[in-house]
Amino acid sequence: MDNEKELAQTLLQQVITKIKAEISRLDDQIPYIPVEGQYSDMGKKDIVWWTNGFWPGLLWLLYQQTHDEIFRQCAEKCEMRLDSAFDKFIGLHHDVGFMWQLSAVADYRLTDNERSQARGLHAATLLAGRYNPRGKFIRSWNHDRAGWVIIDSMMNISILYWAAQELNDPRFKFIATDHADTVMNNLVRPDGSVAHIGVFDPNTGQLLETLGGQGYETGSSWSRGQAWAIYGFALSYRHTKNNDYLNTAKRVANYFIANIVETNYIPLVDFRAPQHPRLFDTSAGLCAACGLLEIARQVPKYERDFYYQAGFRIIKAVASEYLDLDPNTDGIVKGGAGAYHDNNHNVKLIYSDFYFIEALLGLLSSDFLIW
Repeated sequence: MDNEKELAQTLLQQVITKIKAEISRLDDQIPYIPVEGQYSDMGKKDIVWWTNGFWPGLLWLLYQQTHDEIFRQCAEKCEMRLDSAFDKFIGLHHDVGFMWQLSAVADYRLTDNERSQARGLHAATLLAGRYNPRGKFIRSWNHDRAGWVIIDSMMNISILYWAAQELNDPRFKFIATDHADTVMNNLVRPDGSVAHIGVFDPNTGQLLETLGGQGYETGSSWSRGQAWAIYGFALSYRHTKNNDYLNTAKRVANYFIANIVETNYIPLVDFRAPQHPRLFDTSAGLCAACGLLEIARQVPKYERDFYYQAGFRIIKAVASEYLDLDPNTDGIVKGGAGAYHDNNHNVKLIYSDFYFIEALLGLLSSDFLIW
């Protein structure tokens, strides 16, 4: 374990140097994917974009670690910019958890900023308002998809657990657990693989079909969806102590680990896609690594090392081949993929960087409960 901590500390110092350089270029801009080594402002392009919380989130992680005001000040600027996303309303969907859990709620947990608390509660109330009481699920996207639920949602419901505790109001927790139960019973398969999308009848709650979504096809196994499930159910266990959630996280994790062993701990975009072309996604690996470290914190001692070492091997594999630590270019983790069938392959993604930093802090046992 000393070797793991030594590697994490070395990498973290390099990351801090790079993020400070990015801050000097970005100021209050909100990054997503760098083009030709430079970020543009996703906040200007689309203020309701689902990834807009990850940059302030990683800044709060680094602030908690270093207490360097440069991280706090930049995170606060981005958080204030997200206020205009509330005004758009119709453009917001289930990813309000990603957007404000990692910005406003993180801010409030570290600084007791009352305005940040209000932002977090606003977002949690918006998410709770998407609850379908017949189907006992939170609808994911907008438009004509009233019965659609995607596996990503398991990472967003953490803001509901926080709101329930913050307000001493169990309604938010009931909605979160109803949703987690529905996802667990309908999107997670017996072998531990998961469907990306479940389509339910919004009037009855009956499952109509599952779809491939961002994976290869219906019935396949999109690796970042697996990662959302691993981490999401592990977090639901942390917040509820419901063993069904921990057992589900472990089942999905075991399936994930069995697959990445075949590719030296860097996951394919979809575990059931054709062998050619071989497409990889480091973002799935790093999100899963954080989930595996979370499972390791929750399981008995005799299981702990299995999940911890799997998480560490992913981090080490990414660090050995997929890092850009040059302060003159934007983005840290290479090899990310947005979805199987889009053009964003082998790219740097802001959430890859977030999960990489979170994973390093997890190895150092110096992270805080940002979720």
